[in-house]
Amino acid sequence: MVNQSTQKSGRAVRDAEKTKQQILDAAEIEFAKHGLKGARTDKIAKAAGVASRMIYYYFESKEGLYQTVLQRPATEIQDAIAQIDFAISSPDQALAAVIRAAIAYETKHRHRGMLLFQEASQNQGKYFIQTNWQRAIDLLTGLLEQGIKAGIFRPLDPYMTTLNIIGVCVFYGNAHENLKHLTPNQDLLSAEMIEQYTQAAIDLILKGVQNTSTHQ
Repeated sequence: MVNQSTQKSGRAVRDAEKTKQQILDAAEIEFAKHGLKGARTDKIAKAAGVASRMIYYYFESKEGLYQTVLQRPATEIQDAIAQIDFAISSPDQALAAVIRAAIAYETKHRHRGMLLFQEASQNQGKYFIQTNWQRAIDLLTGLLEQGIKAGIFRPLDPYMTTLNIIGVCVFYGNAHENLKHLTPNQDLLSAEMIEQYTQAAIDLILKGVQNTSTHQ
């Protein structure tokens, strides 16, 4: 027989996690629109359907909530990349998989690019540096270095190339609200259009980094 106190404890944990996620979802939208300085905790609480005190109970402060919101996409994109088995993939196959995972993530979470914009504009990266985005960057840089060493990728600057690849991966989702007006008769977020952009990005990037002497 399951102990009733154990059941209650498990339910309390689930309820707490659900409440935290509701707060984070609401806060993400508010911070994306207004940044840390302009965001209001009472509006976040109302959108999340919780009392304002719950924000301080779970996150201690507005800044604590903001830091958690900034960290979430870094963690999630790393989790998505972690699903790729680099051990059994060649560097070019792994790079294509990373590009596909990144574009899928960015098109699903389009407003998250505004979080980084607001952070750069308002805080000059003060809170960004406290997140672990560097791990995701290091994964991609390391993959490029591996490909260069194997002769699959041409000699290039791994870090600068990583930044360029990130730019290609995030642009389509982040710029959607502007791009949609250029092609009003097309649904840029349809599965077909996202796949078309993804394949174009993979082709462009791979042709840019591959060692042509081994791909003729």
